[in-house]
Amino acid sequence: MPRLIYTLAVLLLLPWAVLHLLWRSRRQPEYLHHWGERFAHYDTSANGMPTIWLHAVSVGETRAAQPLVSALRQRFPDHRILFTHMTPTGRATSESLYGDSVSRIYLPYDTPWAMRGFLRRFRPRLGLIMETELWPNLVDACRKEAVPLLLVNARLSEHSAQRYATFSALTARALSQLTAIAAQSAEDARRLEALGARDVAVTGNLKFDITVPATQIALGSEFRRRHGDRPCWLAASTREGEEALILDAWRRTAATGRALLVIVPRHPQRFDEIARLARERGWRVQLRSEDAAIGADTEIVIGDSMGEMFAYYTAADLAFIGGSLLDFGSQNLIEPAACGTPILVGPSTRNFAEAARAALACGAARAVVDAGDLTRQVAALLADAAARAAMGEAGKSFAARHRGATARTMELLSRATR
Repeated sequence: MPRLIYTLAVLLLLPWAVLHLLWRSRRQPEYLHHWGERFAHYDTSANGMPTIWLHAVSVGETRAAQPLVSALRQRFPDHRILFTHMTPTGRATSESLYGDSVSRIYLPYDTPWAMRGFLRRFRPRLGLIMETELWPNLVDACRKEAVPLLLVNARLSEHSAQRYATFSALTARALSQLTAIAAQSAEDARRLEALGARDVAVTGNLKFDITVPATQIALGSEFRRRHGDRPCWLAASTREGEEALILDAWRRTAATGRALLVIVPRHPQRFDEIARLARERGWRVQLRSEDAAIGADTEIVIGDSMGEMFAYYTAADLAFIGGSLLDFGSQNLIEPAACGTPILVGPSTRNFAEAARAALACGAARAVVDAGDLTRQVAALLADAAARAAMGEAGKSFAARHRGATARTMELLSRATR
């Protein structure tokens, strides 16, 4: 009965979903593409190849899957890897990271017939869902079609756990039908088990296993050359409302001087908006897409590119992690740690709670309470090379200590699919 009610709710919301796609397409036209896939109408099929299916809803999950994809290729060289996404940015990230070496489509909306049609079209030997995507009809369809389905790199904040608990019967049934769960931390495992999950193993965070690509290091060196000898700090993966706070606080900071601020918004559809925001506030702005040396009078660079975050981290003297100044739960702070870039992080870190605590404890990161505190700490660190060096080394050690999630996840996968 709970799943029937859920299915009726999904059906009632489908017209809203279509309107939502149209609304989002005003700023991101890619939302108009591949509509049929969202209703399980596909132009491609498995073509007889054995398929491993991996669902990564958007950018973060797609990037986190990199070490797992490499391990799957080694273990199953004769299998095709099929990515499913829910957002155009996730799909674009898959294209930039994996090219034609994987297939990619949108996962359909969670109706029983669409999920059944998806599974029968591609017939995956194995399904892997990244992080916290839990679709009851999809899980039930996998059980009926005998497709082993694992939740990997799973995380569940206290806030999300409370939301899932509102629909306790539906959540418990879906979690109990999963073949296995690979949780990022003991706290994530505890919350999942409290909601009804079985066979939960703590495997760690796959993001620690991502290797900084040599091409990104080289590009970061080129970025640094373009900066000249100017100090540079990065506001990485910023979210709505944060850029205005940062720009205004940075204006009030005496150390703006020669220092260069690079802002990379989390979502590409906001690139132009943030460039316009900075110009309206009187800043002299340059875009990464101009692909030119940084002008002597440039004060702000907008990182309007995809797939270059490691290069931005490599080029920066220090980095603030967006999504943590306002209540978005923070973006990924593991990547700058792996690059040896000193980290500043705001008060909202629930998406990376354990990693943030560990990074702060070992000295790889420092906490800020608001935008004013952020820019004051930026000014102090830009003037203290020794402190930055110590934080960078602590970050590299922190990242190295937490590696191994991929091997543990592959071991769980082997046990669960025997």
